[in-house]
Amino acid sequence: IPAAPGGDLLRDGPSVLPTGRNIHALDPYRMPSAGAWARGQRIAKELIRQHQEVNAGQFPETVAVTLWGLDAIKTRGESVAIALALVGAKPVKEGTGRIVRFDLVPLEELGRPRIDVLASLSGIFRDSFANIVDLLDDMFERAAAADETLEMNFVKKHASELSMQGVERPAARLFSNPPGDYGSMVNEVIGTGDWEDSESLGETWKSRNVFSYGRNEGGVQKSGTARPQVLEKLLESTERIVQEVDSVEYGLTDIQEYYANTGALKKAAENRKAVDPKTGKKKKVALSVVEAFTGSDETDPIPVRDVEDVLRLEYRSKLLNPKWTEAMINQGSGGAYEVSQRFTAMVGWAATSDVDNFVFDQAAERYALDEEVAKQLQKSNPEAFKNVVRRLLEAAGRGMWSTGDETLDRLRELYSDADDLIEKGSSSPK
Repeated sequence: IPAAPGGDLLRDGPSVLPTGRNIHALDPYRMPSAGAWARGQRIAKELIRQHQEVNAGQFPETVAVTLWGLDAIKTRGESVAIALALVGAKPVKEGTGRIVRFDLVPLEELGRPRIDVLASLSGIFRDSFANIVDLLDDMFERAAAADETLEMNFVKKHASELSMQGVERPAARLFSNPPGDYGSMVNEVIGTGDWEDSESLGETWKSRNVFSYGRNEGGVQKSGTARPQVLEKLLESTERIVQEVDSVEYGLTDIQEYYANTGALKKAAENRKAVDPKTGKKKKVALSVVEAFTGSDETDPIPVRDVEDVLRLEYRSKLLNPKWTEAMINQGSGGAYEVSQRFTAMVGWAATSDVDNFVFDQAAERYALDEEVAKQLQKSNPEAFKNVVRRLLEAAGRGMWSTGDETLDRLRELYSDADDLIEKGSSSPK
């Protein structure tokens, strides 16, 4: 059976036909696809518009773009297209249709400054798309060396500042975990509770993502070089972060990696910001969420939403939704585990972003203080129920959730009872 790339007829066009072939995910040498490139440009335009709207017309100097392997496969490289469009570059194809270069668009045609990009690569993207990593690295090097003013080229501006400090490879922009390693470890420390404050989570992310990749890193494919000074500079200048969600089946509150990577990246950037005199806290860095399954109408802007709005919607539609609660309870031990995992993720998001107080209030009422639900969770999975109560107490203790003493006393009783039952090997609550 002949091999051919699979895909979606609407997104990828007639190349996916005929059906019945031996399909593979995609050809990495044709990424981003035409559809992904068209959407990426629209997303970048909307990101810039939203940023200017709340920043007196100013362009962001640096935008961090997350490049994840599964997202790239499902969207045919939409996140890559966003990064290219922000910098002001476009894919160039050879006669066979393969992309061989990312060319810089002339400033006269671009009509705005080139925005610098901190590309945050997952380990899977780094390892699976080495050709894209090399092409992006080459593009950033040329952008940093372009004969353009610093006011119209933020890549060159930041690279020049680093070069004046004697920093090597000032145009490095593709950062990930150490070679052969994966993950930020932030979800691990959230899971154990072994962390001091939210700022430390950002520093954990930075320490795990300090390796730069590309064709200019040692001349060996997939080799990386630790470049903490370059990453520090990019984090200092990052004003917005972009995260794609590629599926209707899960969202930010369902998977630990979202807060552990993107949320912690947000915190790492905020750690380096000045204190806002209006709030007395460090200036916030916006996190924009793009759903790959929205914005099909080419005449309208693609929806780009703030992470706080997305979290509210997801919590209301899932964790706080009575129908979702009932479905999880009916699944027994596995459903209780899913509930428990979302409480852990809720603490992770509260530590790296913001979770409204009402979310904790209603989650406590629904899963811990409701006697019938609590009994069913404890019967199905005692450890999961214990974790639900533990995370609520942790959130209150860390100042993420404001609630009354009576509620906290009841939660402490529930935790003590759950602990006793587990030690006795029983799942029958009193």
